[in-house]
Amino acid sequence: MDTLSYKTISANKATVEKDWVVVDAAGKVLGRFASDVAKILRGKNKPSFTPNVDCGDNVIVINTDKILMTGKKWDDRVYQHYTGYPGGQREITPRQLKAKSSTLLVERAVRGMLPKNRLGRDLFRNLYVYEGAEHGHDAQKPKVKEI
Repeated sequence: MDTLSYKTISANKATVEKDWVVVDAAGKVLGRFASDVAKILRGKNKPSFTPNVDCGDNVIVINTDKILMTGKKWDDRVYQHYTGYPGGQREITPRQLKAKSSTLLVERAVRGMLPKNRLGRDLFRNLYVYEGAEHGHDAQKPKVKEI
């Protein structure tokens, strides 16, 4: 057979098939869970994965208030950010962040595992995070995926 007949098929925005997936975070360890969600958002679980295209699924994460962390990370880990003003360095622990909203904890972990460019920002828009078991995406007919 002629070797020129083999073509590498690259996905583009028009040919990508995007699904809706529901993932339950109850009883899962934050880091391992976030890396699996990032893989689904990126599309690395599909055979048609293309690195420069948004070919991942839309992910709905529920029950983030029941997420776990191993060891003493709830109090020992510190997230830092800078406000832009002199003396504006702020620190917060995961326990304090979860007290504000457990969705922020999961969103922060997943965002850190996505590419730091325009594609990563577009991929992050496909993530929907909810504290309880209820979500408003029944019209999209999401499939339940076990992680």
